[in-house]
Amino acid sequence: MGKPTGFMEWTRELPTDRDPIERVKDWDEFHEHFPIVRLQEQGGRCMDCGVPFCHTGELIGGMAAGCPINNLIPEWNDLVYRGLWREALERLHKTNNFPEFTGRVCPAPCEGSCVLGINEPAVTIKNIECSIVDKGWDEGWIVPEPPEKRTGKKVAVIGSGPSGLSCAIQLNRAGHEVTVYERDDRPGGLMMYGIPNMKLEKWRVLRRIKQMEDEGVRFVCNTHVGIDIQAAEIRKQNDAVAICTGATKPRDLAIEGRDLGGVNFAMEFLRANTRSLLNSKHEDGDFISAAGKHVIVIGGGDTGTDCVGTSMRHGCKTLFQFEILPCPPEARADNNPWPEWPKIYRLDYGQEEAKARFGDDPRTYLIMTQKFVADENGNVKELHTVNIEWDFSSGRPTPKPIEGTEKVWPAELVLIAMGFLGPEDTVVEQLGVERDPRSNAKAEHEKYHTSVEGVFAAGDCRRGQSLVVWAFNEGRGCAREVDRWLMGHTDLP
Repeated sequence: MGKPTGFMEWTRELPTDRDPIERVKDWDEFHEHFPIVRLQEQGGRCMDCGVPFCHTGELIGGMAAGCPINNLIPEWNDLVYRGLWREALERLHKTNNFPEFTGRVCPAPCEGSCVLGINEPAVTIKNIECSIVDKGWDEGWIVPEPPEKRTGKKVAVIGSGPSGLSCAIQLNRAGHEVTVYERDDRPGGLMMYGIPNMKLEKWRVLRRIKQMEDEGVRFVCNTHVGIDIQAAEIRKQNDAVAICTGATKPRDLAIEGRDLGGVNFAMEFLRANTRSLLNSKHEDGDFISAAGKHVIVIGGGDTGTDCVGTSMRHGCKTLFQFEILPCPPEARADNNPWPEWPKIYRLDYGQEEAKARFGDDPRTYLIMTQKFVADENGNVKELHTVNIEWDFSSGRPTPKPIEGTEKVWPAELVLIAMGFLGPEDTVVEQLGVERDPRSNAKAEHEKYHTSVEGVFAAGDCRRGQSLVVWAFNEGRGCAREVDRWLMGHTDLP
């Protein structure tokens, strides 16, 4: 695979992102691309592994190790090295319906499990994946692939996020009539409104939606299943139903002052921002603005980073991000060996932008918010925190406040990005689907059939909050099992 001595001759390289100070002035994608020859060199670094771990997709230590959709990474790296780009695209599409999405928003667990990464910088898998599919679009190689014949079976997919899209496109290609229901005004779910434009430009999402429509998938937007139309009616109208609603119930922070103006969930902030950007380039003012405000983001995950990047583009006055966990180490700890996902310190795009503007990483670790304080108008003006240490004496980690570390922070906009607890109740309850102890729709992984005949569940509503790439894995797997249930057999991968 690749060049046998490629990793000895070429070091890992990535294209330089746009300058942080300049890119916060717009909402365009912040990534740049490499020239073809440099990409081929990077593909040539992929060594001929005896057992490549990059495409295993196993869960080790609770985290993905390798690609959850089992991308044929060594194969398309070799094809890129040899200049066979169209063949590389064909290999990429065998396992991934939307590589331009994963190539931009996936944290790349494949690179964390790269064999070369044991003692050298890993192969630049994510950047090569993105470059392959972008070239495919540029060259006109990606075209609609409608099925040759129809089965006469009807399937409803509830939710058009990553699991819903991957489930729908596969079911349609199997010949079923697929209708996707989306409560928002545009399809795409998380890909449309949960991830900001500079990370994933929305014309790329709409381009795939158009391809799916040309293949025969029907999208019904502005339709909240369970409210605008009863879930039982959807089940009656279709031979099967796939619940792909995601885990959209946010984890709240139940402390004094939570109901003050200016304290918002992260998704309220991100969704309104993108909708206003698409509708009017923010001219309608119909969004929560961070402009000129002291902003604090509570939560250190990807959603928190997106809140940081969005606030920077609004022109916030100050910005801090709170994380209750300790700062990760610069290199793998002894209890975090390869091929586990490396739990190390990273400066993501949002933090990079804040550091460029304000001089330092905006994150503060081992800190807990105690209360919000109001101004004379009932809006938040400050919040109080205390530093913590983790107490393991009871066998369960518990945050313990450190006396004397109390601090007051100015805050005019607080964004709660503490993760998600599970799916909203409406659809699952109306269909009578049994739940697991975490409130998710109960269905076995790789089978996806719920307790209700003909009703399947996939993605975050089944497994809990997870990576986009896991949602793609589950959506494709759910499509396969729906097809098998409907037809008695399946040819879907």
